[in-house]
Amino acid sequence: MEPWVLSVLCIAIFIFVMLLGVPVVYSLGIAAVVAGLIGYGPSVLPKVGWAPFSMLFNLAWTPLPLFVLMGSLIAETTMGEDLFKAASIWLSRVPGGLIASGIVGEAIMSAALGIIVMGKVAEPEFERYHYNKAFSFGALLAGGVLGPLIPPSATFIIYAVLTDTSLGHLFIAGIIPGILLTVMLVIPAVLICWRRPQYGPPAGRFSWRERFASLKKIWAIILVMVCVLGVIYLGVATATESAGVGCVAVLIIGVFSFGLRWNGIRRAIIDAATINGMILFIFVGASLFTYVLGSTNVAKYLLNYVHSSGLSRWWIMIGINIVYLILCCPLDELTVTFVTIPIFFPLIVSLGFDPVWFGIVFTVNTQLGLITPPLGIDLFATTNVFKIPTNDLLRGVFPFFVILLIFLVIIIAFPQISLWLPSLMIGK
Repeated sequence: MEPWVLSVLCIAIFIFVMLLGVPVVYSLGIAAVVAGLIGYGPSVLPKVGWAPFSMLFNLAWTPLPLFVLMGSLIAETTMGEDLFKAASIWLSRVPGGLIASGIVGEAIMSAALGIIVMGKVAEPEFERYHYNKAFSFGALLAGGVLGPLIPPSATFIIYAVLTDTSLGHLFIAGIIPGILLTVMLVIPAVLICWRRPQYGPPAGRFSWRERFASLKKIWAIILVMVCVLGVIYLGVATATESAGVGCVAVLIIGVFSFGLRWNGIRRAIIDAATINGMILFIFVGASLFTYVLGSTNVAKYLLNYVHSSGLSRWWIMIGINIVYLILCCPLDELTVTFVTIPIFFPLIVSLGFDPVWFGIVFTVNTQLGLITPPLGIDLFATTNVFKIPTNDLLRGVFPFFVILLIFLVIIIAFPQISLWLPSLMIGK
């Protein structure tokens, strides 16, 4: 069988099985085994046996479970609520201040606060001050892009391992784009609420004394960020070591300052184990799929075709981004990362693009796909959890979706936004 035929067959089986309602992780494994048996016969079966061990017995994955544990420990404290309350007090006189506070919270607490967690923290305040629910959660939905962009990020860890790119450089590279995107999301939220006060009125007035008093409650998360990112930037520790430092710091702070006890620690360990098990299970299915697809030399064929086409490398980059935007509508970013990076990354390197910069672009694009209608996964998750009509949520997220597209164009057009800070790192 021709290699390209086998690659098409593998992808077709995957899509067919997934459309039957089979979970993605099983669809990947089934497609890989069936296509492998058709193309290579029983000799592919030993790979199925030792793939989990060879895939998971790799110390490069160590930061992932540690950072997940750190996020689970943070979620057992009130760090997220304290941060949101402090931000809302400082922005209390600003129209849409609660929305801006939620976006800032998603940025700073990226390790633990996704759209669902931050939404549950902010929802009572939105209802108390009569905020437009669809618009408010549309803004938070767009702010969810900040989670994987600002370290620590599971997407960065997986990308770094698959491409042999410096994880420390990826973490530091996400800081300035993350700050820029936070500002770009906050400003239109405030301006829209200023023009349409019914969307998000000011939350009231607080004295300067109350504002400065609220800052006393956010020292913990600032200390954790310094522990995690500071040691990487200064070259004191690797990303794996910084994950361990972060876990110990959160545990000590949680026990002595937030009343974290054994029940909370136990819940955090169980949550972290569940999340890590799910992620690693996806790894195994995706690795089998990538193995069969990679054995067809599809990446080599793509590379030869692109070089013979004579297209500008920027047109190719635009095409790759469009592909990611489409793929991430029905698929989660972990699956897309495992399936596509081994195919597209050699092409990116051969075209002369910086691997760290592409990691930032890739991360933003995959998250953008998750809120792209009509199949955006995060759209439906938010609709179901917070009981918001889909059409209303689509209208609420639309202005912020446009902002995200503009942001994607900016970081593609100006790579130094991502690469400047890593170039100054003490630890290379």
